Amino acid sequence: MSHIKIMATLLARSGKASELEALLFGMAPHCRLEPGNLRWDVWRDQAKAERYVLDELYVDNAAVAAHRETPHFKDYLSKIGDLAERNAFVLDPALVANKNG
Repeated sequence: MSHIKIMATLLARSGKASELEALLFGMAPHCRLEPGNLRWDVWRDQAKAERYVLDELYVDNAAVAAHRETPHFKDYLSKIGDLAERNAFVLDPALVANKNG
């Protein structure tokens, strides 16, 4: 099985870091409950506190597509452009360690 990883970097616009954090933290419980979601974590840059990284892992592309159709993702998309500069990458595994086998 080939999992799909999404990594997104989000740099808060001036004065918008707390709103960005609230949006991301508010999405986490919804995203983590989605069928096909294996991981949905928010990381903060140690060197630049207004920069966040989303670390998402899904079982397959169908799970990613389903995620993008959820109300919480659509709400996120409607707000993120005002809150942050966003770069997102959808990744296939190239050389990934498997600690379970």
